[in-house]
Order: sequence, then C-alpha cells, then structure tokens
Amino acid sequence: MQLILHYDETYREVKYGNMGLPDIDNKMLMGINVTPIAALLYTPVLIRFFGTKWMMFLAVGIYALFVSTNYWERYYTLVPSAVALGMAIVPLWASMGNYITRMAQKYYEYSHYKEQEEQGPQQRPPRGSHAPYLLVFQAIFYSFFHLSFACAQLPMIYFLNYYLYDFNHTLFNVHSCGTNSQGILNGFNKTVLRTLPRSKNLIVVETVLMAVAFVAMLLVLGLCGAAYQPTEEIDLRSVGWGNIFQLPFKHVRDFRLRHLVPFFIYSGFEVLFACTGLALGYGVCSMGLERLAYLLIAYSLGASAASFLGLLGLWLPRSVPLVAGALLHLLLAVSLFFWAPVPRAQKHNWIFYVAAVLWGVGSALNKTGLSTLLGIMYEDKERQDFIFTIYHWWQAVAIFVVYLGSSLPMKAKLAVLLITLVVAVASYLWMEQKLSCGVLPRQPRIPRPQHKVRGYRYLEEDNSDESDGEGERGGDRGRVACMEEEELQGRLPSGPEPVGL
Repeated sequence: MQLILHYDETYREVKYGNMGLPDIDNKMLMGINVTPIAALLYTPVLIRFFGTKWMMFLAVGIYALFVSTNYWERYYTLVPSAVALGMAIVPLWASMGNYITRMAQKYYEYSHYKEQEEQGPQQRPPRGSHAPYLLVFQAIFYSFFHLSFACAQLPMIYFLNYYLYDFNHTLFNVHSCGTNSQGILNGFNKTVLRTLPRSKNLIVVETVLMAVAFVAMLLVLGLCGAAYQPTEEIDLRSVGWGNIFQLPFKHVRDFRLRHLVPFFIYSGFEVLFACTGLALGYGVCSMGLERLAYLLIAYSLGASAASFLGLLGLWLPRSVPLVAGALLHLLLAVSLFFWAPVPRAQKHNWIFYVAAVLWGVGSALNKTGLSTLLGIMYEDKERQDFIFTIYHWWQAVAIFVVYLGSSLPMKAKLAVLLITLVVAVASYLWMEQKLSCGVLPRQPRIPRPQHKVRGYRYLEEDNSDESDGEGERGGDRGRVACMEEEELQGRLPSGPEPVGL
C-alpha cells in the first residue's frame, strides 16, 4: 500500500513536494534487501545473547517500529527503520524455526514423561521420536503464516481500492505482459489514484496496523514460553562467543547442508516470484491494479490450506511432500514461460486465480517440507539456531538476487527459477541417496560449556574445528593428560608452605 501511494505522481507532488520520495523508496528497498546479507555474522550471537523467545519479541518490535514511521514519512525515519527491519528478518525467522522445533521436542517429553522416568533423567529420547509432533507444529504454523498474505490485503480492499483508477487508465501504455514483459510493469501509468486519500483516513489505517503490531508483540510476550531451561540457556552461552560466531561457518562441512543450499535459494526465489512476477507481471498487467489484492488472497488461501498437506509425511517418505511441491512449481513455471496474456483482457481471469492457488500449494509444501526436514535431521538443541540461521540467510541472499535482477526480462527470471529448481531437486535426491547408503555427515564438535576457564587447557579438549569422531579421540587424549597431571601432583611432597613470597 505504501509503495502504491508513493508511486502515484500526483500524490508525491501534492503531499511531499521536492522531498525526493522515489529516491527514499529505493533506499528503503535497498535497506530491506541488502542488510540481511550480513545476518550470518550476528544472528547466532543475538539469539544466544537474548534467548530465542526474546529475540522473537525484539524482532516483532522492530517490525512495529517500521510500521510506525509511516506516521511521519521522512528520510530520517523511513530509511533507518528499513535498515533495522532488514537486520531483524533473519534473526526473527531463525529464532522462529528454532522455537517451533524446540516446542515439538518439549511436547514429546511432556507426553511421554512416564517413559522418560523409566529410562532415567539422563537418557535422551530416541532419535526421530519428535518428528510426528514437529510435522503437526510446522503445518499449523505455516497455515497461519500464509494467511498473513490475505490479511495484508485488507487495507487495499477496504481503503485503497476506492481511490484507484480502473485498468483502462493504468494499463493504457502497457503493450506486453507475461513472458514478453520487461522488468516490473513497463509502461504502467504514473497516476493510479483518482482522488487523493485524506490524511485523517491514512492515520486511521496506520493506527489499525500499529494496533495489530502491538498485539503481535503481546502475544509473543504472554503466550510463548521459554524454549530452554535457565541452566540450558547458560550452557548455550558458555561455549564462548568466538565459537558461537564461528560455528555457522563450520557447519558447512556437513554434506547435508551443502546439498540443501540450492533448495534454500529456491525457497527465497519462489515466494518473491509469486508476489512480483506472477502477481504483477501476469495478473496486474492483464487485469489491473484493482485485482492485485484478490490475486494475493487466492495465493494466500491456497498456501494456507495446503500447509496441512505436509502431514502426509506422517505416512509417506519425507521426500514426497517436498519433491511434490517442487514438481508442481516446475509444471507451472514451464507453462508461464510460454504464456503471454493480452493486456486489459478480462475474458480468462479465472486462469490467474487458479495459477495463484496452485503456486500457493507448491509454496506451502516447500516451506513446511524444508523446515520439518531440518528439524528432523538436526535434533541437537545446541545446533538448531545455527542450522535455521544458515537456512534463512540463504533465503535472504536469494531475495537480494531477485532485488538486483528486478529489471530483467521475464524470460530470464523464469529461466533462472527453472534452473535453480532442477538443481535443488537433483541435489536433494542425491543427499537422500547418500544417507540411504549409510554415509555419515561430518559435523563440527560443539564445545562443552566453560563456566570457569582454567588457562588454555580447554582449547585442546573442546576444539570446534574437530568433527564428532575426531573429538572423541581428542577427548581421550585430553583425559589422559589430565590424569597424568593429577598423578604428578600426587607425587609432590606435602608439607608446610614457606612463609613470604
């Protein structure tokens, strides 16, 4: 809604004069899309410092700050808040994925507490035991999350659509759509508003959005419990801030993550293509701006309903939902590659809504499948924040690439999307083949908590550069060295200590 208002030439000249609003919008988009590139450096440190719950609370607060700047739209309010929003994107999603996985694990522990008592308090649950609960939790979460695309269109439906010109005016100079288009809506009219909305009405809409943001903050604060026990939080921080900073990079040695990187990148590509390429390059270009909200609602409802298809993983192999969503996107992308709808043609509008719903189904299977897969493969609570940081950082890199290539022809965008999708599916199936053949992943060793650092001895015993197998051999050497040192101290004569220095 903000970008549509700022796009209108008359609205800018009347309300902002020579303030340079288009330049401010470009810098805002740059802040939102470029800043997350550095998130791999600070996200694990922030999550370990604040804790998973409080990181979510602070990130939602930064979203509320970004919304509040629209009360006073100036360079010094919009651009810094956009940069802060870009910094909060990866920490929010990494802490969210970590939180949902931890809640599934804790729910398993609560529902099987009798078995835990029989096995003993120190006995860990069987590997993969929390997987059914994780599937259900991720399906519920993404069902609600995808509804946010529909809720985001309410200001458009109940407020902005009353001020928009119809498609005959806005699309008057648009001559090519779909696969023949260049950039984003090339030739779109510079004036899209019939009358300018009153400032009072804008303030009312802004106040409603701020109220929703504060309710979101209160929900996180009041309903979300701690992801870890207090002693666990202390242990997670006590491995050393240097190790926390390095461990996301050291996890690259795990072949499972390397094989999933193309899928991470595609996951960022596809959601941006749905909101820009499919919605604008195909839907708005043919049906007009007044249909944008309804197109995104169709995508939202399809994705929300299809999120529960992720529960098929309870009965089918885990690769089936993920590969099924990828194949659905492959069929749609190939169809879109050869389809160029006619501008201002209203005869076959239902095709756009069907395409949006089907793309939403594929997006839901992609998101639920990837998040569930990571939660199942990486059960150790000491690694989950690193793994989800890597996942969402690659998504942020993909979004940055889409931002850089926004002016490319539609054929080039679809070609990149198709190549990434094919590589992602092939790489993922190769990973599953390796796991079925018994190839063991090489994971970095998580150092033990060091509450009292005694010199530099812990560097030999807890070296995060080692893998788990190497760490066991190194740990044996460290224990032998400690035993020799204690034996040597036992041989020293014991007597009264000399007085003085």
